[in-house]
Amino acid sequence: MTDALDLWKQPRAKEINMLVGWRQWADAGSVSSGLPEYVVTLLGAEPIGTIKPDGFYLFQVPGTYDLVRPVVRFEEGFAKSLESQRNDLFYAGDEQRGLVILIGDEPHMDIERYVATLLSAAKKLGVKRIVGLGGVYAEMPYDKERMVTSNYSLPEMKQEMNQMAVILSDYQGGASIGSYVCRRAFDQGMEYASFYAFVPSYQLSSLAQIDSAIRLENDYLAWLGVMRRVDFMLKLHLDLTDLETRSKHLIEMMDAKVDEIENEAPQLGLREKLKEIAADFKETPFIPLDDVWEDELRHLLDKFDDEEPPASQNPED
Repeated sequence: MTDALDLWKQPRAKEINMLVGWRQWADAGSVSSGLPEYVVTLLGAEPIGTIKPDGFYLFQVPGTYDLVRPVVRFEEGFAKSLESQRNDLFYAGDEQRGLVILIGDEPHMDIERYVATLLSAAKKLGVKRIVGLGGVYAEMPYDKERMVTSNYSLPEMKQEMNQMAVILSDYQGGASIGSYVCRRAFDQGMEYASFYAFVPSYQLSSLAQIDSAIRLENDYLAWLGVMRRVDFMLKLHLDLTDLETRSKHLIEMMDAKVDEIENEAPQLGLREKLKEIAADFKETPFIPLDDVWEDELRHLLDKFDDEEPPASQNPED
């Protein structure tokens, strides 16, 4: 069951966890594909292995032309490159704590062997917990904290997940790759948890002069909300300042986009529609208890620093 796994480095740390994401069905806002790539860059993670594509992917689907075909590039007749599906494993860490990151392509077939290979990789690498990422589109305010839904593999994880400011999923329907991994992790007694962020999407109009929908390709606010939870759960102590900055710029960009649409097509009433969506929305920010205590302590220390020093009690003064 592990013939598809190729590991060329075995990391060593007291605790190793795993972050997994795919170019997949549930990838709104690039939460599942773009965010793991961002984390690899943020941590300077190095490649340590791969899941070979043999038998997991279709070459073509009749009638769809190039929907699933690998991409080839020729230069004056020479085959310069061929881009096929990949499932690459990266690692960053120190002697105490390490993180394995999978950036993959959702398999088209032989899902059981693919998932068995992934879980085998986690075991070989000594992974304690696997965290999966995903994104789904929803009509919600673009300038508010994203809602996050979750599932988990072992019943004893429920109490911890309840502290993550998430909606525990009651979904029933077609399984995503993450959902499949979640259930197979249960079968093997392995810890798996997922964070699926809701990404703003607005249907507008079929008018030719404007887009029919607004969707965020890289939803940095969703990335930030997910990574705050991942960082806390896995005790990574990541610097998320850059994502905070990108999130602010994203909101500014969306403000400008809404203003543009309002000017070009005021009959759509987009700004009014967004106000109605915001009125019905309940924001649920993730504020770890550790951060609450830290903020309160800092507030108390600042208060003492601002107080005037007491008058001298020396009778000679």
